[in-house]
Amino acid sequence: MNSVAVPVTDDSPERLDRLEGLAARLLDACRAQGATQAEVSCSEERGLSVNVRMGEVETVESTRDRGIGVTVYFGQRKGSASTADLRESSLEATVAQACAIARHTEDDDAAGLADAALMARPGPGGWPDFDDWHPWPIDADRAIDLALACEAAGRDADARIGNSDGASVSTSASLGVYANSHGFVGAERGTHHSIGCALIAGRGDDMRRDGWYSVALAEGDLESPAAIGRKAAQRTLSRLQPRAIATGEYPVLFTAEVARSLVGHLLGAISGGALYRRASFLLDSAGTRLFPHWLSMREDPFLARGFRSAAYDNEGVATRASMLVEDGVLQRYVLGSYSARKLGLETTGNAGGVHNLDVSANAGDFDALVRGMGRGLVVTELMGQGVNSVTGDYSRGAAGFLVEGGAIANPVDGVTIAGNLREMFLGIEAVGSDVDPRSHLRTGSILVGRMTVAGGD
Repeated sequence: MNSVAVPVTDDSPERLDRLEGLAARLLDACRAQGATQAEVSCSEERGLSVNVRMGEVETVESTRDRGIGVTVYFGQRKGSASTADLRESSLEATVAQACAIARHTEDDDAAGLADAALMARPGPGGWPDFDDWHPWPIDADRAIDLALACEAAGRDADARIGNSDGASVSTSASLGVYANSHGFVGAERGTHHSIGCALIAGRGDDMRRDGWYSVALAEGDLESPAAIGRKAAQRTLSRLQPRAIATGEYPVLFTAEVARSLVGHLLGAISGGALYRRASFLLDSAGTRLFPHWLSMREDPFLARGFRSAAYDNEGVATRASMLVEDGVLQRYVLGSYSARKLGLETTGNAGGVHNLDVSANAGDFDALVRGMGRGLVVTELMGQGVNSVTGDYSRGAAGFLVEGGAIANPVDGVTIAGNLREMFLGIEAVGSDVDPRSHLRTGSILVGRMTVAGGD
């Protein structure tokens, strides 16, 4: 097999310079077409991904992607077009298409670039370094070896593991430039690496699947392939021979990797798009108590090696560290300039979403939370989309473990957990210190004091 390697030589500064030059030329072309405002995004990504299953290579994929996006404004009429073709004729056609679309759309009072005064500005030494550029010089042969080792560690852990959904190794390095007619030019680069494994244990009606994965911006921060495989095996075996759980009301402990979905529901409900469309159960909730008094959430765009660290958002607006929830009270919404104008507010520097969000803990690790539960349900997996964003009603399939006397008793599967997100948020009794580091939403396990559990008994 011919190896496909990510280049060891770091040519990212030169590539970023080329993207900046391209963005400047496209902005000039937009002005020449009569646009009153314009913005351009240019991106490149290189990557390698391999997948193995049952000791055999399934796929090896090397990628080199690029994209150009152009948005123009004629007054308050907007048009957008994109291309992956860098030939001059294609770039000219992309600008012309965006302008043609804008000329034929209706005025929108909220349309336009973010205010010029809000643009981020680099410091004397340039944009801050978030320590997020760590290319992994790995070729396909080495990636395959790592994936095979990961799967083998899991399959060899126990004779009850008779099948596999495979193991994977991937790496990517991306560059991006955003520029607009305010004179803003921002350039960023980042890397992303992952190793994962999914296994199947048991036989017949008691076959269970689970897995584990590790993601990081630097290869050295990844868990070892063997550790990932062994943890995948442990999680899979722990799900064998589930028992029924009696329908009733229980305290429910969401493990850290699923607890961040609760934070995601909050963010969806306080995002500008949901609010100005009046499709949120948290309309007019800024300044009100949504959580217990001890709970806070802080956004930190400047975290070293953070998954969403950035000095500016998708519109060039300067980011800032700030509280989203303080002492249980929602401090603000999550807005870009368009949604802010629709709501009569100002952008919060969140075009493109929140950056690194930390949820405060008030308890110990996962084991300590379980010991304090008495009798309840630990949720390790959620299924289905049963969340009503307008009412906050929550009903999802779940799997996990029954807790008896402060200890995990047995696995449970096929249950439904239900409640209302407003009540669930206020009913949070504890957030653990066991933060899952694999996301920009950084939370430990979350214990909700009471939820309805339908056990199918």
